[in-house]
Amino acid sequence: MIGRDDELRQLSAFVTAAERQALVLRGETGVGKSALLDHVAKLASGAGHGVIRAAGVEAESGLPFAGLHQLVHPLLPSVDGLDQVHRDVFATVYGRSGGKPPSVMSLGIAVLDLLSLVSSAKPLLLLLDDGQWLDASSVAVIGFVGRRLNGGSVKLLVGLRSDVASGFDTAALPVLPVGSLPDEAARRLLDLRRPGLDTHVRRLVLDQARGNPLALLELSADIDGDRTGGGAARLLGSPDASVRLPVPRRLQHVYGTRIKALGDDVRQELLRGALDGVGATPGTALAPGSRRYRMRDAEEALAAGLLSIDPVSGDFVFRHPLVRSTVVQTATPNERRAAHAALARVHRDDVERSATHLAAATVDPDEEVAAALEAAAESATRRGSAVAAVAWLTRAAELSENREDRSRRLGDAAFAAGHAGLFEQAQRLVRSDHAAGTDEPPASVVTSAYLAFFEDGDVRHSHRQVVTAIENLGEREPGKASDVLTRLVNLLLAIDQYAGDPAQWEETRALLGSLGDPVPARSLIYQDAWGDVVRHGAGVAERVEREFTDLSAMEPWDITRLSVAAYHVDTLSHYRPHLQRTVDREAETGFVRNSMTMLHLIMLDQMAVGEWDEAERTGQRDLELTSSHGYALLAHHTRAYLGLLAAMRGQVERARELQATVDAWARPRGVGFLTQITDTIGTTAALSEGDYEAAYLHAIGITPPGTFTPYAHQAPRTLLDLVEAALHTGRSEQARTHALAAHHAHLPDISPRLALTTHGALAMTATDPTEADHHYHHAETHPSAPTFPFELARIRLAHGIRLRHTQGSRSARPLLVQAAETFERLGAPTWAERARAELRASGLATRVTSAQLAELTWQERQIADLAAGGLTNKEIGQRMHLSPRTVSSHLYRVFPKLGITSRAALRDALAKLEEGS
Repeated sequence: MIGRDDELRQLSAFVTAAERQALVLRGETGVGKSALLDHVAKLASGAGHGVIRAAGVEAESGLPFAGLHQLVHPLLPSVDGLDQVHRDVFATVYGRSGGKPPSVMSLGIAVLDLLSLVSSAKPLLLLLDDGQWLDASSVAVIGFVGRRLNGGSVKLLVGLRSDVASGFDTAALPVLPVGSLPDEAARRLLDLRRPGLDTHVRRLVLDQARGNPLALLELSADIDGDRTGGGAARLLGSPDASVRLPVPRRLQHVYGTRIKALGDDVRQELLRGALDGVGATPGTALAPGSRRYRMRDAEEALAAGLLSIDPVSGDFVFRHPLVRSTVVQTATPNERRAAHAALARVHRDDVERSATHLAAATVDPDEEVAAALEAAAESATRRGSAVAAVAWLTRAAELSENREDRSRRLGDAAFAAGHAGLFEQAQRLVRSDHAAGTDEPPASVVTSAYLAFFEDGDVRHSHRQVVTAIENLGEREPGKASDVLTRLVNLLLAIDQYAGDPAQWEETRALLGSLGDPVPARSLIYQDAWGDVVRHGAGVAERVEREFTDLSAMEPWDITRLSVAAYHVDTLSHYRPHLQRTVDREAETGFVRNSMTMLHLIMLDQMAVGEWDEAERTGQRDLELTSSHGYALLAHHTRAYLGLLAAMRGQVERARELQATVDAWARPRGVGFLTQITDTIGTTAALSEGDYEAAYLHAIGITPPGTFTPYAHQAPRTLLDLVEAALHTGRSEQARTHALAAHHAHLPDISPRLALTTHGALAMTATDPTEADHHYHHAETHPSAPTFPFELARIRLAHGIRLRHTQGSRSARPLLVQAAETFERLGAPTWAERARAELRASGLATRVTSAQLAELTWQERQIADLAAGGLTNKEIGQRMHLSPRTVSSHLYRVFPKLGITSRAALRDALAKLEEGS
């Protein structure tokens, strides 16, 4: 370890200090990262740590969770000590159960808990070499874990090549750069390991190695072992001594020369090991039962300095990752295919590994290999790796023996790519499946229409394109259900949801009705919920609930679509935990398209239940995600929600800016779903400002009073807005007509929120006090009323105003205070001020709370009056035949009710209470 004093000091501190739990070593190939990792491993072992080592390999960079398996495998005996939820997570990732793929967050938390459990008995050091070759799924989870190892007894150290891009580049882990050796240290190392070199050769090695320790040792060894006198020429790789190849290329030249000198059998053995990811550093060879290839009879390569012996397992391992990659590069294509074929036989019981080797071994179309790749893609999807699924499906299409299967697999690959946010790749797949002058295959229509829809909001042409594809498929395969048909139907329903066009919806309903049984039950739920919930929403909530009872049978997009249906019937809060458990995986390593809608839904539920600050953060995260992936439709959808949230909070300038942006994009395209939200933004902003005339005009742009425009999803949602705006502008008849229309349409039977707002609207518009009290009671005592605090506070405000005018200030105050408190908690200052103004009109100028306004009992009032007159607790007790302790307890309850903290304030508080009654 010559010339590494600074690095060794920092690494020693890393192992022993508590401040830093994760660290990345970054340097060029051969600079000595593995040697430093070896040093840290010995240091940690000597300090009593358990050490777990793993290494990324190029051959496994496409296998989901291959790297994570290496780190976690030695800890699996301890999994039984975790709770059932985390045991299920590991069972799914390891393919031992068919459960729902875990999110990055849930898997990361499970790994953290496992590490915590194991390290409670002994501190752990996790060493990961060649992290640049780690698969994307593993990088996401290990990065998550590394960022959260704070103050515990687990350390993570990752080695990375600086000349190769890596997922760890954005993992936000601290970095320790490892540079070349200084000149003096390079000379010392060379003299120590290769004493007696010719002066000219020594100078040549130092010049070509440029301080790279591996290059110093390998280049000098190549010359020192040469007996032909051509070592220096080989070192240069050129007769011109002025040529300076990059160090990795120089080393590859050296290793390539040694490999070519081996016998054929040994070279083939090395090739099989390299293609299957055999370890490249001691300590990384797997134990018996490993799924990797084990090299045999390779002593010749060991003698040539290409292999080492793992001291634990006794297996051959490559001396350096560069040796492994050079073995592959020096082999001919036929040699590589033969090696892959042999490895496929070795791994015939491993669906993913076997398929990977079969794909590389096969040149001509082969249906058996294509089916194996398709099965591997399905396995990857279940385990949460969309990128691997796309790659395997694409290769399966290339190896398909007939046009129909090729088209189907390309369609599946494009579908997965679109959901993963890989738009360019999805477009290439679609184009590759559509020959000029031929009809576009149905599977390709799914992707081409999907891209046009989500990238540019094309709800007109994409509707016609999908309808035509469904009709053609129905004519060609009448009465036959298929994945392609299901995707086309669900895409058509999504397009029509955004279009909000009654004619398109009616055409779709007729088309699906003509198809009959092949239309899945879930698609019929989407049809009824996403289209016209007023006319078709009865019973949808129960149907959604039944579907959610079997999550294990659902794909990520099934959960997303059902959650959209739940939003339309206002039961989304029941299912938000399912969304939050999966959204991080979908965003980072899986189907990113689903995560965008999941974030939409989480934001909507946060808005509904009053978590407005959290909703703002969720919306901003979603906007970054949708914008960065080119989903223009979903980006504008997110802006619309952010605008609506701003309007609810009284941030009218921001609300109207977002309203204008969304409207200018959506209206020319006919995206009615978004233009309805922009009208709602206008309504809500005007209500926040108290501009009821403007609010009314915006509201009737969504639906006229007394009816609910068909297929206008905002029509029932703005019921309270239209009624309130109409009442404040003297349009009592229109307000009453609209409230009665909600009652006649049975909106309370569709959703809990519509039950709350319908009773509120009926109460606000009732002229009969008894009827008004009846509906206010139903609204305010509805079991789900607290779930919708903004609407409940508005109803309480209206009720309080009514009571102040009909029954006096004292009756109104509790409702007005509750409304004011809710508006302030939500962050709706204009609404809060309106409630406070009503409180001041009721005779309360102080900022009292609902607890302060709770009525005093007769006994509490008597005790308070006596205490205000200056009597002690003992004197009050003698007069009222109570113990002093009981008197004290009563006063303890009286003080908060009156908003005071001492006896001295009693007289004034009681006087104010008397004035207001």
